[in-house]
Amino acid sequence: MTVKVTDLFDKIWQQYLTVTPSAKKIHHLLGNGNDIINDHVAYRTFNIEKVNLDKLAKHFISIGYTECGQYDFSAKKLTAKHFEHNTETMPKVFISEFRVEEFSDEIQTIIHNLVDPLPDTISEQADFLHSGRPWQISSADYNTLLAKSEYAAWLAAWGYRANHFTVSINHLDGFDCIIEVNNRLKNAGYTLNSAGGEIKGDETVKLEQSSILADKAPVQFSDVTLEIPSCFYEFAKRYPSADGKLYTGFVATSADKIFESTNVT
Repeated sequence: MTVKVTDLFDKIWQQYLTVTPSAKKIHHLLGNGNDIINDHVAYRTFNIEKVNLDKLAKHFISIGYTECGQYDFSAKKLTAKHFEHNTETMPKVFISEFRVEEFSDEIQTIIHNLVDPLPDTISEQADFLHSGRPWQISSADYNTLLAKSEYAAWLAAWGYRANHFTVSINHLDGFDCIIEVNNRLKNAGYTLNSAGGEIKGDETVKLEQSSILADKAPVQFSDVTLEIPSCFYEFAKRYPSADGKLYTGFVATSADKIFESTNVT
């Protein structure tokens, strides 16, 4: 089973690197050539039946993952769940979905025009989690989404791929805290996501997170090619819970700001 997990994440990672060139450089910057443990990987989707959160989750559940937490992002109108594997060193998975029905008729129409023509079995494809964008979208529709939801616009432009990978600072050689990691990144010329502060969370909530701003990459829309934010790299430091084991969940107020690593502005 762990071979299947490793194989899947290798494919997801390779797709991620194609539009996130900074990730490989940061991998070397922080890992000094050694392997880096991935704390979690994140996905985005719409809450439309054929591509909803649970459809994405099925791929992970089939290789040993279990649902372990649910989260609500009322301002961004998102629902999320996180999943953990029974092998501790395997990455956690964080999947969020956009609550389409909470937006205007115009926004709903654009999104349904993307998803409705897809086959009902689209999510069952073996490569779905690293298949990219399964629809065409115009730059005008992208910009309409962007004005109302950076999340929806990113998803409409990029489709199905890891939104970000996350370095586990707990398993990182040569670094004791997130401040040291952030300073190394800034000294190397990377810009951190400063929404809500460069460090989201603290020891009291058992999780500290930071991230760089997303790379930019060209996207072919139906009418024009534009360079827009692609994916990003996150960094997480976890603290022990009362039982002495590292906290494995997520903090909604922190995750809310991590989402903004892909914001256009």
